[in-house]
Amino acid sequence: MKYSQRIQELPPDERPYEKCLSTGPENLTDSELLAVILRSGTRGRSSVQLADQILHLGRKEQGLLGIYHLSMEELMQIHGIGQVKAVQIKCIGELSKRIATREARKLLDFHSPDTIAAYYMERMRHEEQEQMICAMLNTKNQFLGDEVISRGTVNASLVSPRDLILAAFRHRAVYMILVHNHPSGNPEPSKDDLLFTKRVWEAGALVDIPLLDHIVIGDQQYFSFRQEGLLS
Repeated sequence: MKYSQRIQELPPDERPYEKCLSTGPENLTDSELLAVILRSGTRGRSSVQLADQILHLGRKEQGLLGIYHLSMEELMQIHGIGQVKAVQIKCIGELSKRIATREARKLLDFHSPDTIAAYYMERMRHEEQEQMICAMLNTKNQFLGDEVISRGTVNASLVSPRDLILAAFRHRAVYMILVHNHPSGNPEPSKDDLLFTKRVWEAGALVDIPLLDHIVIGDQQYFSFRQEGLLS
């Protein structure tokens, strides 16, 4: 396909919108899928060319995953991407995260670290800073909700056990589970993680709100303190 051509000049079966109608979205390339969302290109460049440039713009990752890491300002630096298209692109990333989270919610079982990690994976693995979330449960281990306790630097999350206990009180929780991410992608807990978890476990025991697990989210992998026998 000659992407230097205007979309209207391409054969109908090579235009992204028409190709989607005739063969289905699963047969479109990543660039073509994004081009359908963009709808139009700019002078001298088709929407597919524009989409291809966006997919190669990522610093941490390129392709569709790179969209998560691009800011509105970075997108708007591309000729042909204004505020409206930048908002559309960012919303695509957010929609994909929410779809993945909704699917994982169906299988969520707080006795199973696998399902907890799956539920938080897409929400947290793309974050460029550490984030600490406290998930709260009732007496039947049912989900009451969660709360972002801290957004930290690239390598540290600034939070105290007191913040977690107060969040648990607000939700009238009986149990709590701690979840945080490592932007490096490696979920192995640091020495600080180990010490902090011990402090939270002790604080929870004092107020009779046990810490059931601490799960560290990496890139498509996780570490569970409970699974590794580190909570006792």
